[in-house]
Amino acid sequence: MTQNASRSGAPPDHAAPLPAGTVDTHFHVFGPAARYPYAEGRSYTPGDASLDDYLRALAPLGVARGVLVQPSVYGTDNTCMLDALRAPPLPLRGIAVVDADVTEAELDAMHALGVRGIRINLVFAAGKGFETARALAPRLKARGWHVQFLVDVSTLPDLRAAVAGLDVALVFDHMGHVPAAKGVGDPGFRALLALMAEGRAWAKVSGAYRMTAPGARPPYGDVAPFAAAVLAANPERVVWASDWPHTALHVPMPDDADLAAMVLDWVRGPALRQRLFVTNPQALYGFDP
Repeated sequence: MTQNASRSGAPPDHAAPLPAGTVDTHFHVFGPAARYPYAEGRSYTPGDASLDDYLRALAPLGVARGVLVQPSVYGTDNTCMLDALRAPPLPLRGIAVVDADVTEAELDAMHALGVRGIRINLVFAAGKGFETARALAPRLKARGWHVQFLVDVSTLPDLRAAVAGLDVALVFDHMGHVPAAKGVGDPGFRALLALMAEGRAWAKVSGAYRMTAPGARPPYGDVAPFAAAVLAANPERVVWASDWPHTALHVPMPDDADLAAMVLDWVRGPALRQRLFVTNPQALYGFDP
């Protein structure tokens, strides 16, 4: 089934603007498929979603900088993502998916374009495993890169053991991707909170629709306790992301302005908002203040 990009345009009246200098730490671009072919064995096929489409959707909300994340449908072929980094219309960073045998020259070339980490995807079929992260960790650390995990941490009650020996920053997509029905007491989620409290892990306040009940619509009240928990665990280790263009959903396609308004409602204080949207991602991805 083909997934379409979300609606774009100016935010509705109820959506307050995001703080000046906001960094969107997780979005994707797709297509055109004739130029950037998708990997065999992918779990979904997206519709075209260009960088211009992204700007029409998110720039009106106040996004000033962004982080392009390699999606599973391209496997380890980062060409589409890297091409978008070559002449971006706003400051961008990138997160790549690579094999353990990636060359130093390839890593250096990606770094020059703005890549600052690798993604380990344990949810979709094209992802790589913990062994890749361990093999690459010394080379990542030398470049100041981090490891980003797409994983349902509720499947890893001993999360600490799973990431043992990874002497780099650890970033978890979508607040650990835990089904909301399991609750904030889930052992894997508690382990993520402990890693955050120790300063070892970061969490993206994003993808609430990936955690909520099937068919739900914003504001996804069942996910709010998870957001509160990661924000309380360590306010210096949280970042915000749109997850645009919202592919492979089990809920109705949300509006980007509604999603932004939801997170702003979760994060009321100006100081915490500044950390979540601006200063924390600046530090993690190396953006200029």
